[in-house]
Amino acid sequence: QTPLVESGGGSLQAGGSLKLSCAASGYTFSFVTRCVGWFRQPPGKEREGVAGISASGTRTSYVDSVKGRFTISRDNAKKTVYLLMNTTKPEDTALYYCAAGTSVTCPDFNEKNYRYWGQGTQVTVSS
Repeated sequence: QTPLVESGGGSLQAGGSLKLSCAASGYTFSFVTRCVGWFRQPPGKEREGVAGISASGTRTSYVDSVKGRFTISRDNAKKTVYLLMNTTKPEDTALYYCAAGTSVTCPDFNEKNYRYWGQGTQVTVSS
């Protein structure tokens, strides 16, 4: 059973918006106490961190390329983290993953700090 399930991916034109969701699937780990990050892997490239959020939701972090365009949020009652993508660009095309873990520097993009991963959802932005 996959610990996290992403949804909301799809195809859109540049400039459009998309909202991704990451839900804990009933897997027995304490999602609400975990740092959660969104990562993405563009075609032919390495995976990179995009946005992260602390367990309480009070701290967020973004990679420079998405600052001002993407917003990460969470609803712990629903055990779900969201990534709102605005003003999308073709370079945002990637397989998007969410991950949950524990980190003293949360939110951060060190993949070694994230123990639980989803299978990814594809986002394709056309020009």
